[in-house]
Amino acid sequence: MNSASILVVDDEPQIRRVLRSTLSFRGYTISEVSTGEEAVEAAGKLKPDLILLDVNLPGMSGVETCREIRRSSDAPIIMLTVRSAERDKVVALDAGADDYVTKPFGIEELLARIRATLRRHPSADALPPFVSKELSVDFEQRRVTVAGEEVHLAPKEFEVLRHLIANLGKPVTHRRLLQSVWGPEYGEETENLRVVINQLRKKIEKDPSQPKFILTEPWVGYRFQPPKTAAPKTPARSSR
Repeated sequence: MNSASILVVDDEPQIRRVLRSTLSFRGYTISEVSTGEEAVEAAGKLKPDLILLDVNLPGMSGVETCREIRRSSDAPIIMLTVRSAERDKVVALDAGADDYVTKPFGIEELLARIRATLRRHPSADALPPFVSKELSVDFEQRRVTVAGEEVHLAPKEFEVLRHLIANLGKPVTHRRLLQSVWGPEYGEETENLRVVINQLRKKIEKDPSQPKFILTEPWVGYRFQPPKTAAPKTPARSSR
């Protein structure tokens, strides 16, 4: 049985009832609200392990709610919507969502997405800190500092950065990044990855249009290239 807590945010009582019944039966602890304003408050108070967030909410929209939650929470967010246009998907991911499921959805598909998202968050894998003059990343504390100022990364942004730094100086394919960060069922959704890479560059690069850290490997993927003076922090060796 599962023990994770899930916050369901949807203004349709019938959808909430179905999700509460189905997810509770699977062992999840469920909380539910019907508005974006309530979701922001509940996310801060309850600190759920995952949030299911409807895009079409009254008042504060789901996308606005996602952005607001991201200001103070790294909890993974799966957005639910009747919209299937690629542009809407990009907007949701750009707002900080981890995944996107279109209504009507099969409950087994949603459960699979929930399981995959919970497995991936969080994950530091004992990677040593990366430290350079311009950029520092503490993987254990999930803390990123750029030019001495701490910046907030969404969960997907942090995980992509972690995988790139773990392969320091080596190209990482689109497929490998997608499957490592989004799950083994992914591999062709390069638009998802492109959105996250663009957001990362905006946050850690001095000039996102001329990146120094996250370089594009044409037709292959991406590579994290540290400055020549930078190196991952390693334990000092005692001299004898």
